[in-house]
Amino acid sequence: MAVDETLPPSGPGPDGRRVRLLSYNIRSLRDDRHALVRVIRACRPDLVCIQESPRYWRPGGQAAWLAQQTGTVILAGGGRIAAGPLLLGRLGTEVLAVHDRLLPKTRGLHARGFASALVRVADSAPFTVTSCHLSLDADERHTQFELLLDQLAFAELGVIAGDFNEHPDGRGWRLLSERLQDGHLAAPWGGTFTSVPENPYQRIDAVFATVGIRVLGCGVPHELPGVTDADLRAATDHLPVLAALEIPPARATTGAAARAAGSAPTEG
Repeated sequence: MAVDETLPPSGPGPDGRRVRLLSYNIRSLRDDRHALVRVIRACRPDLVCIQESPRYWRPGGQAAWLAQQTGTVILAGGGRIAAGPLLLGRLGTEVLAVHDRLLPKTRGLHARGFASALVRVADSAPFTVTSCHLSLDADERHTQFELLLDQLAFAELGVIAGDFNEHPDGRGWRLLSERLQDGHLAAPWGGTFTSVPENPYQRIDAVFATVGIRVLGCGVPHELPGVTDADLRAATDHLPVLAALEIPPARATTGAAARAAGSAPTEG
């Protein structure tokens, strides 16, 4: 599947700061972690929204290994509160506040949470970034979709990315689409389907952005230079979603952003 290889790089744009954001379910690094690292590096992301970071065996050390190998640092998540999701970013990404959140749990189901931070990249306006991995149970998942919208309360601008375990015609996905831009629909680029790598047939991973963030391209990075089909198949059981976003320049901080920036980061 060929793609337009002109996905904009990071850096200054005509209307703001161009940022590459990658969303990736890594299945607790149980597969070929070196293939995974090659895929992430080839995408050249400024921000990485990870799902299923290791939770039970040396989670801190494994998250640190992934950050070191991909040339990033840990921004949020990866601990007990986020319960799996993790945020990584290039060195120099400014974290203004951390808003990780442990979600209400249905008995018998996995604990879930959000890795979330208010960040600034270079001269961009502050914006929230949230990585999520939603429930397999439809009712619990819909509640989690609703709670995701609360993570946007800390700034005018925000991005939500993750493994939603739902198709675009689901009621929770539609809830986000009514309020946010579905990146792949706003600016189609690359591939559409994210699961499973050997035979992609469904779209359950996505990047959503608030109005005010310009989506320049978003999709699975098939045939992006440095990304091979062999690595995509070997790295994990999902395909990644790469988005190029243009964040408006810094301006007068909104009341919500000012309150968030002035608060002490919560423990992730």
